[in-house]
Amino acid sequence: MGFDLDLTLADTRRGIGACFEALVAETGVSIDIPTVLGRLGPPLEHELSYWFPASEVDAMAARYRAMYGGIAVPASEAMPGASAAIEAVRALGGRTVVVSAKNERHARATVEFLGLPVDEVVGGLFAAAKGVALREHGVSVYVGDHTADVDAARAAEAHSVGVATGPFDAEALRAYGADVVLPDLVAFPDWFALRPSGGLNPYPPGPDGVRPRAMA
Repeated sequence: MGFDLDLTLADTRRGIGACFEALVAETGVSIDIPTVLGRLGPPLEHELSYWFPASEVDAMAARYRAMYGGIAVPASEAMPGASAAIEAVRALGGRTVVVSAKNERHARATVEFLGLPVDEVVGGLFAAAKGVALREHGVSVYVGDHTADVDAARAAEAHSVGVATGPFDAEALRAYGADVVLPDLVAFPDWFALRPSGGLNPYPPGPDGVRPRAMA
């Protein structure tokens, strides 16, 4: 079972906002923080490109990441239902993998700070690029708040579960093609318990990377 991190398992908005406020203070560049927080999901460099010239994006990304561990990680909070969702998978003998666009060091630090008992953390991947990690870890269901997480699941031929806790509401996630849409992770354990085989595909990917469909 795979999970996205920001606004799926972790509410990182307060810390991310504080890091962008620090960039404003240091550079004097005007950044609309509510707009930034309203479209979380894509890689950091993508967001910075809205506010800084291309020649400065890498330097700003490095500065942001240098401060993230001290500012943003301690400000992170678990999303409602996050721990219960992971425990629901573990209770049925499943493994959980976090695959995030956040760089891996900070993704791991956030998971550890929140005490989320996941088995693996992979960072630095977005949208369909997440599919590589999902396949490598045998993920058959991927849960995320962004339409790009639907792309990730499709790339891995996994079941896509959208949670309407990020920039896209339930209607938008459903229209984009999520297989299942939940209001939040609080609803996840009940849905998971009703899935065939508890929502888990017991068959690992074959040599071609294609996973047989789970049997009812």
